[in-house]
Amino acid sequence: MSVDPAATGEVSRTSRLLLSIAAVAVAFAAADTYVVVLALPDMMTGVGVPIDQLQRAAPIVSGFLLGYVAMLPLIGRIADLRGRVPVLVMALVLFAVGSLVTTLAYDMPSIVAGRFLQGVGGGGLVPATLALVADLYPVERRGIPLGVVSAVQEIGSVVGPLFGAAVLAVADWRAIFAINLAVGLVLAAAVRALSPAATSVVEVRPSTHPLVPHGHSGTAKRASKPFPDVVGLLLLLATLASGLVVFLRPSALMRDLTWGRLFIPYAGDGRWLTPIGAITVGALVLLLAWCWFARRPLLDLRGWTRVLLEADLAGALLLALALGGVILAFATADPKVEVFSPRGRWYLLGAVVAAAAFAWHVRRAANPLVPRGALRRTPAWGALLVSFFVGAALIAALIDIPLFARTTVYPDDQLPAALVLVRFLLALPVGAVVGGYLIRSLSPGVVTAVGMAMAAAGFVLMTRWGLTTIEEPIANLALITGGLGFGLALAPVNAALLAFTDDDVHGVASAFVVVARMVGMLIGISALTTIGLRRYYSEQLAIPPVQEVCDGKSKCKAFSDLLRIAGIAQEHAVFWGAAGCAVVAGVLALVVFRDVRPTRLAARDVFSGHA
Repeated sequence: MSVDPAATGEVSRTSRLLLSIAAVAVAFAAADTYVVVLALPDMMTGVGVPIDQLQRAAPIVSGFLLGYVAMLPLIGRIADLRGRVPVLVMALVLFAVGSLVTTLAYDMPSIVAGRFLQGVGGGGLVPATLALVADLYPVERRGIPLGVVSAVQEIGSVVGPLFGAAVLAVADWRAIFAINLAVGLVLAAAVRALSPAATSVVEVRPSTHPLVPHGHSGTAKRASKPFPDVVGLLLLLATLASGLVVFLRPSALMRDLTWGRLFIPYAGDGRWLTPIGAITVGALVLLLAWCWFARRPLLDLRGWTRVLLEADLAGALLLALALGGVILAFATADPKVEVFSPRGRWYLLGAVVAAAAFAWHVRRAANPLVPRGALRRTPAWGALLVSFFVGAALIAALIDIPLFARTTVYPDDQLPAALVLVRFLLALPVGAVVGGYLIRSLSPGVVTAVGMAMAAAGFVLMTRWGLTTIEEPIANLALITGGLGFGLALAPVNAALLAFTDDDVHGVASAFVVVARMVGMLIGISALTTIGLRRYYSEQLAIPPVQEVCDGKSKCKAFSDLLRIAGIAQEHAVFWGAAGCAVVAGVLALVVFRDVRPTRLAARDVFSGHA
């Protein structure tokens, strides 16, 4: 019988090490979200997209985001049903596979597919890690671990661009994702190695565990080491080897009179319509068939299929369509005209239809993706609402602080403008840890409200910035205040959610908090940018003609300064809007978290029988 650490308060050294590795994985995956900031132009060139067609590179970013958000609820539900450790391993392997595909990508579809898989794997780490904290720590001790996990997730936004810049200084963009591949596999191996000891503390239901052969329990698997699946391993190596040839197309083989025939397409010019492409597809089909029918396969494909069905794959796909429609509706928007484009309206309509179908499915399914009543308590669904507005405000800082710097003092240099944001981002993880500590003695609602008030104050200070303020020390006051404020709000929201949801839905509930924040970011940046640009055009109309300002010349410094002032007015409008979103988040937190007590008092109530 396994020990429940949340009841005893005892956490083994192995379990703490497992959580530390999971936190490192979360930080590394979060860094990958931002690693393309500097590498994107080289990535475009590498897959044949001209550098002057930047709009065509949008799927490289949105593909990762779509994978990150759309599959989160399904992965969170799997973590509830089959344990945190298998999901952490699965997510890291998916992240590594996506990194491999991205490293070898030769066109837009292949690089977008790789980034999508990276997003699925990277996103899946978050709910499993947050749920792991709830498994390992009792209510009164969750605050700081939740703060640390939130902090490392935000550190990725600092580390990502710096990591990309360091690699690009000595190698090309493909080296970034090759490193991701190696790190992902090492972390997966480390988590897998710790899993036997960790499962003695964190219970994993072994009866249909997808990493365990058919008819064997997890204990039996650890006690007896079955003979390795040689056939499956050989088929996997054959698939990988032929796939590498398809992706890399070695010039020596292509020039050879005999081997070169492998690269001649049967029709058209697609790489997968060649003999070597057919060999790769055939090897993959044989591998999947073997893993389905073999008694002890390399990958228990039937086990994973059962897990997906048990986790409600149909409901997850409907929800993914709804989230994907929202992402595409706002990602394809032209903020100069409207919040979302004409095509975006169709995406949004599809999202509404899919969301309605998902709601109908949840009401009728025997085992829905979101168990009925899982988020019925006010702090639980309220955490999603608060997270949405936190995301809507936070995205304004992440996007518009560097834009303000580019508009004012760094018009021709992106790197110094991006480094201005680092002051904000360094304060954010500090606030996350402090917020986790404060909820031990203060209500999560109060801590969140204070954090959002600080974030709003930071934005209000930013509305006072002028042409040279970024270079002055006073700018640090707004940046640090805002960063600390956002950090303070992260752990309390997660803590309130975990405290008011049942243990067997912590994974899917944590996933929805992340999804709510990401959707808030998408809708927030679209709406706030539209507001800001309308202010810009209003200011621009008041500027006299260039010939009048420049005494007949086509351009001059005075006219450029007037345009920069109009750009500042645009960013001020965005900052005011973000401050409003932060205030809404803070007020909501006070209302929906009003019954959430400090973790020490809540734990005292539980032990005294008054919960």
